[in-house]
Amino acid sequence: MFEPVMSEPFVVEIWGEPAGVVLKEDHTFRFHAFARPFFALDGVQFATPGQARLAAARLQPSRREATT
Repeated sequence: MFEPVMSEPFVVEIWGEPAGVVLKEDHTFRFHAFARPFFALDGVQFATPGQARLAAARLQPSRREATT
């Protein structure tokens, strides 16, 4: 009997803060958000974990913008 192999979760951090986790599902990676503003990506599938991180980074203001 075939048992699916569970992959390790990939934690996505932006500016050192956890944004979410990416889990492999078949041939894609699904993002599960931890906090705002990353809820907009919750459940979105990506081709790679890196693409998920880039999408999350686009949602987070830069540190310079956040301090002004």
